[in-house]
Amino acid sequence: MRVLLVDDDAQMLKALRINLAARGHEVHLARTGPEALEVATRIAPELVVLDLGLPGFGGIRVIEGLRGWTEVPILVVSGRSDSIDKVAALDAGADDYVTKPFAIDELLARIRALSRRSLVEPEQPVVDFGDVRVDLAAHTVTRTDAAGAVTPVRLTPTEWHILEVLVRNPRRLVTKHDLLTAVWGQAYENEDGYLRLYLGQLRKKLEPEPSHPRHLLTEPGMGYRFSPD
Repeated sequence: MRVLLVDDDAQMLKALRINLAARGHEVHLARTGPEALEVATRIAPELVVLDLGLPGFGGIRVIEGLRGWTEVPILVVSGRSDSIDKVAALDAGADDYVTKPFAIDELLARIRALSRRSLVEPEQPVVDFGDVRVDLAAHTVTRTDAAGAVTPVRLTPTEWHILEVLVRNPRRLVTKHDLLTAVWGQAYENEDGYLRLYLGQLRKKLEPEPSHPRHLLTEPGMGYRFSPD
């Protein structure tokens, strides 16, 4: 299994690397928050073991960055024992939480349990369609013109959330109900006008011909579909 270990404690990294490598795992290391996301996008890990207190930015932001594009199991290993930290990590998308110090046998047992949930095929953090590139890990959108010049596309948080839901479900119908509740919550499940407004804005920013969309498609009476072709 391809495992990403993220910790700024060199001794901890060494101990975990030795134990996991001895059991046949392919181990990759990162010591800062930014490095963790960079390595993850490059290797598509099947499991992430993550400390919360990291240089650059903390483990919670790493979890949020990963959850922008992958459901890889995340095991937090942290010296923070306060329930607030545990809840924050789990709410951000972590799958399990172990407090330091810990017994290595317990940690390995938790890793085995999480490894059974690993994805069969790694997800890709970058989605391309037309002249648009969506980086789900970095939360960025760019367009490339005929001359090869790359221009950032500014999206509002709501526009980004809608686009993220659609591109993570390529070619699948996403119902109006599912999209509304995912972006705004249950209280807005009947507010179809919100979707029409924001899909119109996204098409103006991302489609070559907004009035004749090729990628952000409407399924009349049902919902929307993202077509990368």
